Amino acid sequence: MLTGTPSRASDATSDVIVVGAGVIGAACAHYAARSGLTVTVVDRGPVAGGTTGAGEGNLLVSDKEPGPELELALHSTLLWRELAAELPAAVEYEAKGGVVVASDERRLSALRTFAAAQTAAGVEALEVPGDRIHELEPHLAAGQAGAFHYPGDAQVQPALAAAHLLRASGAQLRCGEEVTGFLTGRGGTVRGVVTASGTRLHAPHVVNAAGTWGGELARLAGAPLPVLPRRGFVLVTEPLPRVVRHKVYAADYVADVASGSAALQTSAVVEGTPAGPVLIGASRERVGFDRTLSVEVLRRLAAQATELFPVLAEVRAIRSYTGFRPYLPDHLPAIGADPRVPGLLHACGHEGAGIGLAPATGALIAAALTGAAPPVDVRPFRPDRFPKSPGAVA
Repeated sequence: MLTGTPSRASDATSDVIVVGAGVIGAACAHYAARSGLTVTVVDRGPVAGGTTGAGEGNLLVSDKEPGPELELALHSTLLWRELAAELPAAVEYEAKGGVVVASDERRLSALRTFAAAQTAAGVEALEVPGDRIHELEPHLAAGQAGAFHYPGDAQVQPALAAAHLLRASGAQLRCGEEVTGFLTGRGGTVRGVVTASGTRLHAPHVVNAAGTWGGELARLAGAPLPVLPRRGFVLVTEPLPRVVRHKVYAADYVADVASGSAALQTSAVVEGTPAGPVLIGASRERVGFDRTLSVEVLRRLAAQATELFPVLAEVRAIRSYTGFRPYLPDHLPAIGADPRVPGLLHACGHEGAGIGLAPATGALIAAALTGAAPPVDVRPFRPDRFPKSPGAVA
């Protein structure tokens, strides 16, 4: 894992400062450096100390309906494949595919409609009859109506992916330094940041990749974004042989991802890892930054996982962890230059899709920094699409 040693220098200068050392910030640094820019990455904590470190490492197209986010995900899928060939094997990139399971004909019909629209948008989605699902997942509970197999889904170890992206970027890394303000020039143009230690870091561009704290950082810059934290829990089992071959989840998960409800939602998401433990999710609820352990959530996750995979009923859960997804009301991230504050760019609000969308986000930021043509249409992700939002942390 990478670490940073804070410097007290007040004249540190680079082409761009990225605030946030999670996977989004790491991807922004990586692609900016590839474009020939010098980069400084600042984070108040360690590398991957926020949402990234609490993620499962999902690189998904299966849960996204046709539209801007799916377009971003499809481009990221290509970039992750390129990165997997460049980064060390330690990032645990695994193109294992996903399986979305329908327990009854009503859910299967809805999945079929959803998959047909995705296929028209360029996603490979293969229907699997109920009597053939066990060819993909031998330990799945019997009696499922059917499923869809998404070969394009993949997984990485997110903290290691962030660390190796940062290392490959050659960025100056400054961990343990909280950004408390912005340096500005004529007309409020961003000229750098100030940290809690009084350090002044200079750059003509600052990228807000602060995850769930992205709204707070945007407010400091005078360009509010309504980023809210959405809490989730993950259960981790003892190491096992590969009893779960793909990322497997129930059809209800797709609706939960798209929901804007603040209430607790849980839907079974089960996947094995190269190291052996099985990861069990997913829950989501808006409770601010409350990290209180919820036994009820863990109970629900365990029950739903064993309903999908009865073999897990006799397996020990050895730990759980909590994370916060950076949520924006329209479920799209804010990516690109903020016209309200010259020199400020945003790369935040990806909710639970940030690890999967990181490379395409980094490529869009690099294009904005250099004036290159963006790889996908960036207009749906405009940071100023919430002009009347007060931007607060709930």
